[in-house]
Amino acid sequence: MNEILDFGQPMGGIMQIAFITPDIEAAIAHYTPRLACGPWFVIEHFPLLDAQYRGQPTELDITLALSFSGSMCFELIQQNNWDTPSVYNEVQQKRGWGFHHFAIACSNFDDDVARYKALGHDMALFGVAGVGARAAYMDTSNVLPGMIELIEMTDKTEAFFAMMKSAAENWDGTDPVRVLTSEPE
Repeated sequence: MNEILDFGQPMGGIMQIAFITPDIEAAIAHYTPRLACGPWFVIEHFPLLDAQYRGQPTELDITLALSFSGSMCFELIQQNNWDTPSVYNEVQQKRGWGFHHFAIACSNFDDDVARYKALGHDMALFGVAGVGARAAYMDTSNVLPGMIELIEMTDKTEAFFAMMKSAAENWDGTDPVRVLTSEPE
């Protein structure tokens, strides 16, 4: 059996479902009552270091909103610089707004990236989050309804997701949007 992470999902399992939106505030208002999730943790201008889109450096600027319903994390993504090519606007141009990717918690990031590449899936986006964890979007859109994001599960990454899950478990409906200046240490 896989190790169960502090936020309730197994290592190597789907831990997040992500959606792209043109208006993150409106999406939060629509998703909260329908997905029974909240509060939302918003990170404006998400720090994605060493970002590469399809192998080329990119100046991607996104705002994220993250929330839990049970042990499932939901992510809303708004691209702020829409004229910059990205995994988000390429999907939006093909299918419109809505579902974008599943995310999987990884204990061995390099091996998981290599496994998806061996299955014929290119790395569409790579970056290092503010907590130092690597993330890669593998383009599985030819066989799945979207991409797979591989998230390197470090102690800081796990603690960040566990903090959000704990807030959701005890949420009384107050303070539904909590803006973070950056990812917590």
